[in-house]
Amino acid sequence: HLHAVNLCERTHMFAVCDPAASYASWAIRFVASLPGVMTVLSGMSTIGQMEDNLSYMRDFKPMTSEEFQVLTKARGILMKSDEIPCTDCRYCIKGCPKKLPIPEVFKAAKRGVWDVGLTPTKPVPHSWFGDLAGKRVLGLAAGGGQQIPVFSALGAKCTVLDYSEEQLKSERAVAEREGYDVQTVRADMTKPLPFEDGAFDIIFHPVSNCYVREVKPIFKECFRVLRPGGVFLAGLDNGINFLFDGEDETAVVNSLPFDPIANPEQMKQLEDADCGVQFSHTLEEQIGGQLEAGFRLTDLYEDTNGEGRLHDMNIPSFFATRAIKPDD
Repeated sequence: HLHAVNLCERTHMFAVCDPAASYASWAIRFVASLPGVMTVLSGMSTIGQMEDNLSYMRDFKPMTSEEFQVLTKARGILMKSDEIPCTDCRYCIKGCPKKLPIPEVFKAAKRGVWDVGLTPTKPVPHSWFGDLAGKRVLGLAAGGGQQIPVFSALGAKCTVLDYSEEQLKSERAVAEREGYDVQTVRADMTKPLPFEDGAFDIIFHPVSNCYVREVKPIFKECFRVLRPGGVFLAGLDNGINFLFDGEDETAVVNSLPFDPIANPEQMKQLEDADCGVQFSHTLEEQIGGQLEAGFRLTDLYEDTNGEGRLHDMNIPSFFATRAIKPDD
């Protein structure tokens, strides 16, 4: 709400009420006057700002009803104004699991300069999407504020479904800061998706079904919620990573399928590595499962881990597919 300073300055509301009060003092005294507040933490950059804070907090006086009315009027003006652009504070980068420079990514996307990934290193071809303006896009297990800001900047109407509330919280935080709308849904993608038939034009599904034991039901639900002619983009794990136990990736120790529910030793490996319960899947399950659901495969590419011995040897461990739901 401190961004309202310029609006309020033009109307002279603050100055008329208390000419000596700084804008920071209005914000801090407002918080300190709320019921139950005992301590207010304030970040400062100069000695002058610290002295200003001390000047009104050393002998604190709660806000008067007249002062609260000024703030209420200022808030009304702010709510009617244009949306506040990104301030490039970069707070969002700290919370991004991939440390993406989200403000720069969003601004670049608005200029038509963008890339997104389904797998660790390779960008998805732009031709896989077509024109995103006005398209209804579902980010399936795609929370975290990484791809959806790009799609939104390109004019898409986006929905994100994720099981992690933290990922969805990050998604909402980015959307609020950048000034676009996004619908977030916390749900389990292994269950029937909470959407109507034909609700989306594109489903963007980054690598995540390695955390699911049965993948075919997911493909069937994706087929249902896509409109005829809709596009399903998926990042998939080919299972090679599950052959190895340890970061050096030198010794093959596991047989496939990697199924920790059926194999207690494999479960112990995951627990020791603290990387969640994961499963390998075959091409029959992942490509065959899409075809079985009714999709028509139109393109694919392979990718590596992005680091480690397998990557250095250029051994593919992931692949991405583009499939469409036929019109007929």
